[in-house]
Amino acid sequence: MEPISTGNRAATASALQKAEAVSHLREGISLLLSQWTGLQMAIKNGWGGHDSLQKSKQLATDILSWFFQSNAHLSLEDLENFLNESMLFSFNTEIEDGSIEEVAEQLMIMHEEYWHGSHY
Repeated sequence: MEPISTGNRAATASALQKAEAVSHLREGISLLLSQWTGLQMAIKNGWGGHDSLQKSKQLATDILSWFFQSNAHLSLEDLENFLNESMLFSFNTEIEDGSIEEVAEQLMIMHEEYWHGSHY
Protein backbone atom coordinates (compact mmCIF):
# COMPACT_ATOMS: atom_id res chain seq x y z
CA MET A 1 0.00 0.00 0.00
CA GLU A 2 1.39 3.38 -1.02
CA PRO A 3 1.22 6.35 1.35
CA ILE A 4 -1.25 9.09 0.54
CA SER A 5 0.57 12.03 -0.95
CA THR A 6 0.38 15.46 0.61
CA GLY A 7 -1.44 16.76 -2.47
CA ASN A 8 -4.13 14.09 -2.17
CA ARG A 9 -4.59 14.84 1.52
CA ALA A 10 -4.97 18.54 0.80
CA ALA A 11 -7.50 17.86 -1.96
CA THR A 12 -9.45 15.52 0.31
CA ALA A 13 -9.43 18.04 3.16
CA SER A 14 -10.56 20.79 0.79
CA ALA A 15 -13.41 18.64 -0.54
CA LEU A 16 -14.52 17.82 3.00
CA GLN A 17 -14.45 21.48 3.99
CA LYS A 18 -16.52 22.41 0.95
CA ALA A 19 -19.04 19.65 1.66
CA GLU A 20 -19.32 20.86 5.24
CA ALA A 21 -19.79 24.45 4.08
CA VAL A 22 -22.55 23.38 1.66
CA SER A 23 -24.20 21.44 4.49
CA HIS A 24 -24.12 24.53 6.72
CA LEU A 25 -25.56 26.66 3.92
CA ARG A 26 -28.36 24.11 3.40
CA GLU A 27 -29.10 24.11 7.14
CA GLY A 28 -29.12 27.92 7.20
CA ILE A 29 -31.56 28.07 4.29
CA SER A 30 -33.87 25.55 5.97
CA LEU A 31 -33.70 27.41 9.29
CA LEU A 32 -34.47 30.75 7.65
CA LEU A 33 -37.43 29.28 5.77
CA SER A 34 -38.73 27.69 8.97
CA GLN A 35 -38.85 31.19 10.50
CA TRP A 36 -40.56 32.85 7.52
CA THR A 37 -44.11 33.55 8.70
CA GLY A 38 -45.62 33.75 5.20
CA LEU A 39 -44.25 30.36 4.21
CA GLN A 40 -45.17 28.78 7.54
CA MET A 41 -48.75 30.06 7.20
CA ALA A 42 -48.91 28.57 3.71
CA ILE A 43 -47.74 25.21 5.05
CA LYS A 44 -50.01 25.24 8.12
CA ASN A 45 -53.06 26.17 6.08
CA GLY A 46 -52.26 23.79 3.25
CA TRP A 47 -52.20 26.48 0.59
CA GLY A 48 -49.85 24.30 -1.44
CA GLY A 49 -52.16 21.30 -1.12
CA HIS A 50 -51.68 18.20 0.99
CA ASP A 51 -47.95 18.17 0.21
CA SER A 52 -47.27 21.74 1.37
CA LEU A 53 -44.56 20.63 3.81
CA GLN A 54 -42.77 18.70 1.06
CA LYS A 55 -43.03 21.74 -1.21
CA SER A 56 -41.35 23.88 1.46
CA LYS A 57 -38.50 21.36 1.68
CA GLN A 58 -38.23 21.41 -2.10
CA LEU A 59 -38.05 25.22 -1.99
CA ALA A 60 -34.99 24.98 0.28
CA THR A 61 -33.37 22.56 -2.17
CA ASP A 62 -34.29 24.78 -5.11
CA ILE A 63 -32.73 27.83 -3.44
CA LEU A 64 -29.50 25.94 -2.84
CA SER A 65 -29.51 24.79 -6.48
CA TRP A 66 -30.23 28.33 -7.65
CA PHE A 67 -27.13 29.55 -5.86
CA PHE A 68 -24.90 26.95 -7.50
CA GLN A 69 -26.42 26.76 -10.98
CA SER A 70 -26.10 30.41 -11.80
CA ASN A 71 -22.83 31.23 -13.55
CA ALA A 72 -23.69 34.89 -13.76
CA HIS A 73 -23.59 37.40 -10.92
CA LEU A 74 -26.37 36.58 -8.48
CA SER A 75 -28.67 39.50 -7.93
CA LEU A 76 -30.97 40.19 -5.02
CA GLU A 77 -33.74 41.12 -7.43
CA ASP A 78 -33.46 37.77 -9.24
CA LEU A 79 -33.68 35.92 -5.93
CA GLU A 80 -36.70 37.99 -4.88
CA ASN A 81 -38.38 37.11 -8.19
CA PHE A 82 -37.50 33.44 -7.69
CA LEU A 83 -39.04 33.43 -4.20
CA ASN A 84 -42.10 35.33 -5.37
CA GLU A 85 -42.71 32.89 -8.24
CA SER A 86 -42.12 29.90 -5.97
CA MET A 87 -44.67 31.13 -3.44
CA LEU A 88 -47.17 31.94 -6.18
CA PHE A 89 -46.87 28.69 -8.13
CA SER A 90 -46.23 26.23 -5.28
CA PHE A 91 -48.47 27.74 -2.61
CA ASN A 92 -50.88 29.94 -4.58
CA THR A 93 -49.74 32.74 -2.29
CA GLU A 94 -48.76 36.34 -2.92
CA ILE A 95 -46.57 37.76 -0.20
CA GLU A 96 -46.94 41.54 0.02
CA ASP A 97 -45.61 42.23 3.50
CA GLY A 98 -42.02 42.87 2.44
CA SER A 99 -40.83 39.55 3.83
CA ILE A 100 -39.73 38.21 0.45
CA GLU A 101 -37.23 41.03 0.24
CA GLU A 102 -36.06 40.37 3.81
CA VAL A 103 -35.72 36.62 3.24
CA ALA A 104 -33.90 37.17 -0.06
CA GLU A 105 -31.47 39.58 1.60
CA GLN A 106 -30.72 37.09 4.40
CA LEU A 107 -30.23 34.31 1.85
CA MET A 108 -27.77 36.43 -0.12
CA ILE A 109 -25.84 37.17 3.07
CA MET A 110 -25.68 33.44 3.84
CA HIS A 111 -24.46 32.72 0.34
CA GLU A 112 -21.76 35.38 0.58
CA GLU A 113 -20.63 33.97 3.91
CA TYR A 114 -20.52 30.51 2.36
CA TRP A 115 -18.56 31.77 -0.62
CA HIS A 116 -15.96 33.60 1.46
CA GLY A 117 -15.73 30.86 4.07
CA SER A 118 -15.26 28.02 1.63
CA HIS A 119 -12.85 29.78 -0.73
CA TYR A 120 -10.51 31.68 1.60
